Amino acid sequence: MKDFGIIVVDKPIGPTSHHVVNIVRRGTRIRKVGHAGTLDPRASGVLVLCLGAATRLSEYLSTSAKRYQAVVRFGVSTETYDSEGAVVRQTERTPELEEIEAVLPEFTGEIEQVPPPYSAIKIKGKKAYELARAGREVDLQPRKVTIYRLDVLAYEPPELTLNVECSAGTYIRSLAHDLGERLSTGAHLAALRRTKAGPFSIVGAVSYARLKESLEVGDWEQFVRPAVDALPDFPAVEVDEEALKEIRNGHRIPAEPGSSGMAKAIGPDGELVAILEAVEDGSAWHPRKVFVS
Repeated sequence: MKDFGIIVVDKPIGPTSHHVVNIVRRGTRIRKVGHAGTLDPRASGVLVLCLGAATRLSEYLSTSAKRYQAVVRFGVSTETYDSEGAVVRQTERTPELEEIEAVLPEFTGEIEQVPPPYSAIKIKGKKAYELARAGREVDLQPRKVTIYRLDVLAYEPPELTLNVECSAGTYIRSLAHDLGERLSTGAHLAALRRTKAGPFSIVGAVSYARLKESLEVGDWEQFVRPAVDALPDFPAVEVDEEALKEIRNGHRIPAEPGSSGMAKAIGPDGELVAILEAVEDGSAWHPRKVFVS
């Protein structure tokens, strides 16, 4: 059974990320299943699932860059910054495309962004959305995020479709709200689809319906990708059986002189066996995470 790897799901609107994890856990009978970055129930697209020991890769995937298709609706602001919340401002005014394109550069690069009041960020042990629902004032501090690309895909007033490539931790709801404030029209996020998470794209992702069907009939293993696919930017170190034995025991193995940073150790069968870190002035690799026993 393939109990070590990655499944990339095209999640529809509706199910929570946790719900998808539970379905896969039950269907595969693999005890350890996790996701590498939550996707809200109201959003669709790429949800990366890690099976077995691959759950230890989630820290690398959850902090990687993301790409979204976002639909911003001008003229209406809501308390949640999306279409679920109560309307707090209604101008019914829509900006010209030239106005939008003129201000988009202000939202690219490293920017400071205030998270939405209805978010899971904790304030003195309480989640912000819990305080907001209780009528408490939510004072969230701005955070630095990076928006690498911000392109207009379509504009059919009052709705603007954007391609957003951004760092982990970026709130697209805040981006929509702030864009509306900057243009003095008000705006909220009407729809969101994640098209890429780290190295995994929507192209080739298995649909949620197809995955559920495969779990029922038992042919789900066809959708499991090698765990090594999660680390495309790590240099590869191929190890033989002798080096593999040392890694299993947590021992260092020789490195090419001048090695630095992190690397992925690939076993004789082509599978990921460990994440290595260069030590001893680059003369040795130390196993930081070992995936074989």
